[in-house]
Order: sequence, then structure tokens, then C-alpha cells
Amino acid sequence: MHTADCPLSDILGQQSRLWPVAGEILTKACRGDNTGGYLEQTLPLILAQAAGDYGAVAYPHEGRWSMVGEAGAGRALPIELLAAALDGDSARAAGEWAAVPLGRRGSSAAVLAVHCRTPEEAKKNLDALRALAPVLHAGLEAVRRREKDRRRLGRLEAILEIANSWNQTREVQTLLSQMAEAATRLLGADRASIFLWDRPNRLLVGRPALGAPDGELRIPDDRGVVGQVVQTGLPRRVDAAIEPELIDHRVDAQLQYQTRTLVCVPLRGRTGELFGAFELINKLAGSFTQDDEDALVELAAHAGVALENAQDRQQLLSANRQIAAQAAEGIRLIGECPAMTALRSIVRRVADTDLAVLILGENGTGKEVVAQSIHYMSRRRAQPFIAVNCAAIPDTLAESELFGHEKGSFTDAKEARPGKFELAAEGTLFLDEIGDLSLSSQAKLLRVLEEKVIVRVGGSRPIHTEARVVAATNQNLAEMVRAKKFREDLYFRLNVVSLELPPLRTRGEDILLLAEHFLSDFCRRARRKTPPISPTARKRLLDHAWPGNIRELRNLMERLAYLSAEDRIDVEDLAFILSPRGQTPLLADDRQSLAEATDRFQIEYIRRLVEQCRGNMSVAAARLGLHRSNLYRKMRQLGMEIPRAEREETFS
Repeated sequence: MHTADCPLSDILGQQSRLWPVAGEILTKACRGDNTGGYLEQTLPLILAQAAGDYGAVAYPHEGRWSMVGEAGAGRALPIELLAAALDGDSARAAGEWAAVPLGRRGSSAAVLAVHCRTPEEAKKNLDALRALAPVLHAGLEAVRRREKDRRRLGRLEAILEIANSWNQTREVQTLLSQMAEAATRLLGADRASIFLWDRPNRLLVGRPALGAPDGELRIPDDRGVVGQVVQTGLPRRVDAAIEPELIDHRVDAQLQYQTRTLVCVPLRGRTGELFGAFELINKLAGSFTQDDEDALVELAAHAGVALENAQDRQQLLSANRQIAAQAAEGIRLIGECPAMTALRSIVRRVADTDLAVLILGENGTGKEVVAQSIHYMSRRRAQPFIAVNCAAIPDTLAESELFGHEKGSFTDAKEARPGKFELAAEGTLFLDEIGDLSLSSQAKLLRVLEEKVIVRVGGSRPIHTEARVVAATNQNLAEMVRAKKFREDLYFRLNVVSLELPPLRTRGEDILLLAEHFLSDFCRRARRKTPPISPTARKRLLDHAWPGNIRELRNLMERLAYLSAEDRIDVEDLAFILSPRGQTPLLADDRQSLAEATDRFQIEYIRRLVEQCRGNMSVAAARLGLHRSNLYRKMRQLGMEIPRAEREETFS
């Protein structure tokens, strides 16, 4: 019964003498800060009206009776009388004790117990206690609500302060640890974990997880209480003493831990999408309450938004770092020959313009590196650089690849997908091997370059694009235009600025600069000291024709960095520099004199023959039509090294 339901006169009935006491009880309720303090002030008033020397308010909890407040000399409560009064929902007296239920059974039920001086007084004052009980209960409820609101307000203030600190954190792993620490501190729990839902792999990834490898726990997304929460989207509280079957004891065994109580709530993002769960384990005092669950729901709401923000920030930071790494590591135009000096000058001038650039050169000369250099030296450096190999795209998929497609536009179009122009956004789109693009795709590409508008395959909505196009080819586009294999109008649209990359064989000392750069880079990755290149090996590098250009040189240096075991790179280590047919070209460099070319041929021929004979000089000399001593003499004339054993035999 609540005082709001009827006036005090109806509650107290004929007990008009109790009206002042009831009013004082309610007045104190309006000022009460907590239930214990409120009962300390009101129980003496009730004892005075019931001729009692001790009074207490108690409630049943987990099979025991817990005291809310008391007044007077302490006494052991009559448990059976309290239970009988509560079960019967009526006032009762037994001996010197009187007991009156406060509130209805099953709600916030409690019992007022009063000890009187004699059994007669206990029975005599039972009516007065029965009359004051609803007033005391109403006051208690008011104080409890105020106390609960104050606790909730304090928690909300703490949550807002915590959430504000979370929003300053940029790293997801650090944020997860901060969330777990804040939750355990705020709600008085032993441990906390945030589980992120890996939907594609049907896993829940929990962090932090003490005792688990790398502090991370992985469980199937349908296991245990956490699995129930992410599947249903509803909070759960579990007490192992009451529902032991709900605890996943396999996880406890893995972590060498015992779960007694837990509360778990869903994690949702800004749009309400469920992406994980927030779990607290083992309340330090008692079991988790509805208040704890409500507080964790509020905390999880802020946690979900903070995690999304941190993940977004981390992705942006990661993308920026990746761009910076690309710009720093792979975009160096190395070389001091006149052609490269001129190329760098042109790249610097055109990089920050919107001019279309056509890069020409043999395979492996570094056309994509030049395109990236143009991109990262421009104001577009913070935007994407998207590379497309036109030769690798089937004609039937070229339009979809470049311009995107709508769902259902063709058989395999199960969902809408943006094309490379959309992905490039306001960045740079590098079209490599542009000469291999079909004529129909060339026509649509020209229209996009002219109008800066694309339309997805199967769609009708125009999409504006600001992507800068840089094209490259190893083919002679002018010849292709004359042969009607490439559109003339597209050729002139792409060829606003033309950059022609020189083949490596014409770049002289640049070969050595590039070799040392690549060797140093790969040795660093292989965690070894960079070996020097011997003079004979350097000459061999300069003499080679490099049909694969820079790509061939880079691959060679990579093999040497990982496979060469010597302290320096010698000419023997370069034995696998061969032409595509497996032989070193006879005239590797047209700058050599006839005598130099002849000596080089003889050196290579003798070395290869000795290798084929597995070092048997007698057999090699016989196949050359020479005596063995003449073979040694010829090798000395050519500056070739004679095996030590053979050298000792020669001079013995």
C-alpha cells in the first residue's frame, strides 16, 4: 500500500494518535539520503509508539535474512516469525516479538520486526505497527528511489567522464584495455572482456582475456552466454550457483579460472548494428543486480560508439601510413644519366597539374614507378593511387572493371560494385598497357576523359569523377593508330604530355647505382650486411644487355641478397645473367672494341666449358683442341683465375 493511494486517515483508521508520528515518518523520507540513515531516524519513533526496545527491517536474500536498518539494543531476529509474516502477508506476534510485512511479497518485500518488553505488549501494539507499516514502507520506497537515482546519476557522470577519455584514445587495443579496466572499477567486478563479432568466420574475439595466448580469446559465436547475447541481442545475467549449465566451463578450463557470476550486454554501433558484446565476470560482492546490468548497458552504448570511432581513425591512420611508406620507399627515380635527369625535371613540372600523361618504354623500365612519382608529388598524394593492367582484363569485363556495375546487370553481378574510376575518387588512375584495351572500351574511356562522368554497367545514374588518368604502354601507339588498332582521338587525348623511359642498357653507370640500391634494400630485408660488388662483377653488370630492364636487375639483386653466401659479389655470382635463350649475348655492348669483345667471348667460352667438364682441365683442354699447359697460358693471358690445385701442379 502506498500513501499516494489514499489519505493517512484511511491508512491509520482509528489510530488518530499516530497521525503526527506518520507525518514525521514521511517528512523524514523527503529528506532521507539513504535507507540505513532513514531507518535510524524513523525506527525509534515506531518503537516509542509500540513500547518496544529494539526494532529492525530485514528482507530475505539467497536463503538468508539481511538487515536494512535497526534501532535499539541488538537482538537475534525471530526468523520463523519473519518468514510466517511475509508468507502470510499479515502482521503476527509471537512471544515478545511482533512482525509486520512491508510491501507485497515478491516486490521489494521486507519485514518490520519489533521486540517489546512483554508478550502482552507485543500483542497489544500489533495494531499500531500494522497501521504504521504502510507509512514506513512508502517512506522507504521514496528513499530507495532517490538513492537509486543518485547512484545512477553518479554512475552516469562516471560513464560520461570515462567515455570522454575513451574518445581521446586512437588505438583500438589500448581502448579495449581501458574499457575493461573502467567497467571492472565502476561495477566492482573481477574481470571484463569486450568480444568483437567476426561474422564471416562465425567467431567471437575477446580482449583482454587474462590467461589466453596474446591476451585474446576466440570462441564460436553460438557458445555460452556471450554467444546467446550476440545471437539474440538481449542482455543476460547468470549466477553459476543457480544456473551452472549456462557457464561455458571449457573456457574456464582454458583460462584456469572459475566463473561464479556474470553479466553480458550487446555492443552496438551508431546505427544500432550489433557487432559484439561487453561481459563482466565475478562480482566482488554478491551477484550482479539489475542496476549493474543497466549501468553496463549504458557503458556499452558509449563503448560501441568509441570503438567505431577508434576503428575508423585507425583505418585512416593506417591508410595514411601506407601511402607515406609507398611514397618514401618505392617512388625514387634513381639515375644520373642525361635521360633520367631530364625525366625527373619533366615529372616535377607536370606532377601538380591535371594534364594527361602517356608513359612510353619497354617492359620493366619502371613506368608504374614514374606514374606513382607523379601522383605522390602532386596535391592528390592523400587520395588513392589505383593501378589497372589493361592487358589482364578480358574484353567482356573491361567496362565493369573500369566503370563499375549495378546488381543484376549481368549473370554474375550479384551485387553493385564500384569501378576503378570511382575507387580512384580524386586520386590517380594508372592505366598500364593501354594499347591492349579493346576499341569499344577505348570509346567509352574517351567519353569519360572528355566529360568526367561515368555510368555503371546496367545503371543510368551519372557519377562525376575527378580522377587523373596516367596511361602507359610498351607498344608504338602511333603505329597502332595508323593500323586502326587504336583510336586516334583517344591517342591525342592521352598524349598531352609524353614521357619516354630509356632502356636500362643505354643508361651506363645508372646500372651500378640501381644494382647497389636494390642489393642494399634486399639485404636489409634479409637481415644481412650488404656485400660489395667486385670490379669484375661491376664490369659484367655494365656489359649485360638487360633485356628485362630494371625488373631483371631488381630480380637479380634479390636472388643475390638471399642466396649469395660470400662476403662480396663476384663475377661468378652473376653466372645466371643469361639471355632468354640461355646464353650470354656475344655482343653485349656495342661500345666494346673488337679485341675486347673477342677476349670477353673467349673468357665466357672457356669458363662455361670448364664448368661443363666439372673442373677437369685435361678434358676441357682436349675439347678445346689445346694442350693443358697451353690452356693455362691462355687463361693467364685473359686474366682468368686458375684453380689453386692446378696452379700448384703447373709450378711444381
